[in-house]
Amino acid sequence: MQGLITKSTGSWYQVQTPEGQRIDCRIKGKFRTKGITTTNPLAVGDIVDFEMEPDQETGVITNLQQRKNYIIRKSINLSKQGQIIAANLDQAMLVVTLASPRTSLGFIDRFLVTAEAYDIPAKLVFNKLDLFSDEGLEILADYKAVYEKIGYPCYEVSALEGTNISQVQDILKDKVTLFSGHSGVGKSSLINALLPDLDLRTNQVSDWSDKGMHTTTFAEMFELPQGGFIIDTPGIRELGVIDIEKQELSHFFPEMRSRMNQCRFNNCRHINEPGCAVLEALEEGEIELSRYESYLSIYNGNDTRA
Repeated sequence: MQGLITKSTGSWYQVQTPEGQRIDCRIKGKFRTKGITTTNPLAVGDIVDFEMEPDQETGVITNLQQRKNYIIRKSINLSKQGQIIAANLDQAMLVVTLASPRTSLGFIDRFLVTAEAYDIPAKLVFNKLDLFSDEGLEILADYKAVYEKIGYPCYEVSALEGTNISQVQDILKDKVTLFSGHSGVGKSSLINALLPDLDLRTNQVSDWSDKGMHTTTFAEMFELPQGGFIIDTPGIRELGVIDIEKQELSHFFPEMRSRMNQCRFNNCRHINEPGCAVLEALEEGEIELSRYESYLSIYNGNDTRA
């Protein structure tokens, strides 16, 4: 039998059959030895083969089908292994806020680099529009200008008031979409606005730390009435970039990638080399300083700050 993993709680996986039946499954013992080095061998979005356990309503997963793609983050435990967030994605949406808790440009850039590295189209959703002051709206316009210029679509929404929710619904149709973001950015509230019958649990932002409190504790996939799926993931405090070599990093910044062939040296690091087209574009204001600073931060290994 074959099915789609729609929920992962660590040791158990919920697998949905093509007929819509959902079966709780675990991994066959030797499955873990197939060269998988991530902390989780399977993830939401994976297509797997499974068999029912004798005289039980549960199943055993026996095989993982080839993935189209996946997105990974550095595990927060001491092993620093990778943790697969989700697999077989058509797009990823990063929910960000400029209101409490504010999402940093560095965090946005690390997410976009990770999506680029795994060939997943990314979009930004700016939530909590109802909390923005006039000054906040100006900052929002600046943020959008930075990212739309380099090809990342941006959307302004208020999950609380329902503002522009229909725009988001349109771009989700018939696609498998990952929703990610810091805890407290309103990700669960946004999903509730898109799927009112779900009634996902939401929490207030912690007063003492201005950090969101985790409301989603495991990844889960939800089917959309207009076709497609959304994958809700636990809020990310930190996002470590993993499995990207330093010499490859500039490939995952679109504004650098388009200029790399104009550099004098093939192995240009875009840091202090003469004849560097990226540095020239930076000086001329064609590349945003914040983006270049993110590049340097990841290049130098300072890539886990929130």
